[in-house]
Amino acid sequence: MTERRAVVIVGGGPAAYSAAIYAARANLRPLCIEGYASGGMLMTTGVVENYPGFAEATTGPEIMLAMREQAERFGCELVAKDVQSVDLSTWPFRVSYFGAEIEAETIIVATGATAKRLELPSEEALDGRGVAYCAACDGAFFEGKRVAVVGGGDTAMDQAMSMAKIAREVVVVHRRDAFRAAEIMVGYARAHDNVSFLQPYTVQEILGVEEGHVTGVRLRNELTGAQRDEQVDGVFVSIGHHPATELFQPFLDHDERGYLFVTPGSTATSVEGVFAAGDVHDRVYRQVVTAASSGCMAAIDAERWLAHRGGWGAKTAAVSDLPAAS
Repeated sequence: MTERRAVVIVGGGPAAYSAAIYAARANLRPLCIEGYASGGMLMTTGVVENYPGFAEATTGPEIMLAMREQAERFGCELVAKDVQSVDLSTWPFRVSYFGAEIEAETIIVATGATAKRLELPSEEALDGRGVAYCAACDGAFFEGKRVAVVGGGDTAMDQAMSMAKIAREVVVVHRRDAFRAAEIMVGYARAHDNVSFLQPYTVQEILGVEEGHVTGVRLRNELTGAQRDEQVDGVFVSIGHHPATELFQPFLDHDERGYLFVTPGSTATSVEGVFAAGDVHDRVYRQVVTAASSGCMAAIDAERWLAHRGGWGAKTAAVSDLPAAS
């Protein structure tokens, strides 16, 4: 017999765990399908200094562990499996993952974002052989070596600083003269004696395919067109992220980049009873604190939507027959 839940949360980052905390405290018995790689992008973040409530610097994994434990303490059931498919065409909705199919009266989409790639054949060939996307995860493999960090945002600066503690030298490669990162983050990175910068350069090729491991990068100056090779043992790609919404795009309105549309002032998506939280719809801020607050909003929106329907456990109905939240 298929299990039925009032609230199913798909995701395992700050938005998902925040939604889980609020839904659990509202006695909605939420199920959070957090995925095999729970914790979201914050698991790749080393030092975190701007999350409210932490006077001293902490780390992304520490914040995620605390949020997850808090959700569990309030009674949220967490499943460390990946969702295989969803069906939002009829109500109750259906969510399938390895070993189970769940009926959901409401769904909170909080699947976050995934790292963008350079889309180079050499990157694909050397993924895991010197090409990495997470300094916190893979940095230890490059102790005492020379590495490149590709990108110009806050995440790239954070990766550079994390690697500066481990690697012999870190070269930050950015395609523009100006950084997208906050000035304070750039200042922190520049303060490290073993961090240098190459601008404006783009990566044309990652060298070492024949050797089976990264041996360098081939760069192109975006102003002059001149090429140069830099010898490095590792390449950390940090050029941004895209929303992990592929499973939901056939059902939910979204833009050309995959970001879900929500009703202004709420987290409601184009399908009644389905809500979006965090980086799946946030095109602007994409911060831990905004993701967490969005998860709170989604849980409250889901609770009110269920209450508007007169509770949960109603018989299957078409989505178009259900009233919108007030």
